[in-house]
Amino acid sequence: MTWSRRFRIRESVRGSLWLLPLAGAVLGALIGTGAAIVEDALDVPSVGNYSPSTASTVLSAIVGATAALTGFVVTVTVLVVQMATGTFSARYMRLWYRDRMLKATLAVLVGTLTFSFALLQRVESDFVPNTGVTIAGSLVVVSLLLFLLFFDRFIHRLRPVAVTKLVAEAGRRTFDDMQAARTSPDITWEPFVTATAPALVVHSDGAGSIQAFDAKGIVRWARANDSVVVMQHAVGDFVPEGAVLMHVYGEVLEAAQEWLCDAVALGDERTIQQDPAFAMRIMVDVALMALSPAVNAPTTAVQVLDHLGETLRQIGTTELERPTEREGGIAPALVIRVRRWEDFLSLAVTEIREYGAGSIQVLRRLRAMLDELHEEVLPPHRVAVADELRRLDATVRERWAHPVDLDLVSVADGQGLGGPATHGGRH
Repeated sequence: MTWSRRFRIRESVRGSLWLLPLAGAVLGALIGTGAAIVEDALDVPSVGNYSPSTASTVLSAIVGATAALTGFVVTVTVLVVQMATGTFSARYMRLWYRDRMLKATLAVLVGTLTFSFALLQRVESDFVPNTGVTIAGSLVVVSLLLFLLFFDRFIHRLRPVAVTKLVAEAGRRTFDDMQAARTSPDITWEPFVTATAPALVVHSDGAGSIQAFDAKGIVRWARANDSVVVMQHAVGDFVPEGAVLMHVYGEVLEAAQEWLCDAVALGDERTIQQDPAFAMRIMVDVALMALSPAVNAPTTAVQVLDHLGETLRQIGTTELERPTEREGGIAPALVIRVRRWEDFLSLAVTEIREYGAGSIQVLRRLRAMLDELHEEVLPPHRVAVADELRRLDATVRERWAHPVDLDLVSVADGQGLGGPATHGGRH
């Protein structure tokens, strides 16, 4: 099985809402049937005694209750989906439907239903699975408690700031993972300059967004074949069918085309797995949704800027273009395309500045964030921050030419409005 197929299977399993509940349903039916058989064959001591009619009534009630509760969980899930796509960002759903609490709740509910139904089939006039009935009742209690936890969890996650925090944490973890991978002497992100033509040009066998690629596998292949593989697109780029994915330098066979093509996973949309910028894209989308005339919630955009600032601080204090030292001038095995500090900063700031130009608190919070970044990021990164501050000044002068509120919008405020403002923004 190819690496890209394994990656897609893993993504499908992680994003599936039916796989774990299906496993719970099968497991519940098997355990229910087995428990009844064991109790009948071995005369297991009962926790409590039930008459056949009582056991049938109790199990029937449990089956009906768990079926109704499962339907209610699904209804809540659909409402959350509608809320998330209409208020936050449809791209956030890639994180939301992977939530383990949601899947565990559905699995326990469906498992309790099939467990109880399997016991119900074993109830006869001369035999009652008493222990199983007691366990079924206990599972109902567990299901109710789990449902309350599920409900509490997702009610709290309906807040835009909670969504932004989750996305920001996922993006920062991905950034750390990618930085750790870049420390390998076999991988570089420096421009690869050579006078020779590539021995092999690898073309995409389909269309889609680059979700991830097998860096370790490509490095092993390149070292084994004394070659250098140069990626032509960054993770997150959409490539059409037949587009150039890689240039390979060295003596390689045409048969390598298929293997190298399968080392890149394409999908319908981007993922955060190897693309921390996608997390920033989601956060910016949440802010833009809040700044739309239909919502008009600039305070939400200010809260998004809080977490964007923390993510930018992590990136800005990291050496992104650190040269990789190689002994004896050995060429790298893999050359990848990565984003520069300017790319991350522009992604986080540009659209919020554009669409939030009419909000005093958004502009004040944006200025405070940029002032903080200018003081804390690495010196080579401060030039880009200063440029963004100049763009912010130009936006203020153009949009707020009338002097009534010009003094308010030109200062920095960590809370947007109401916080201790810092007068005399950087120019």
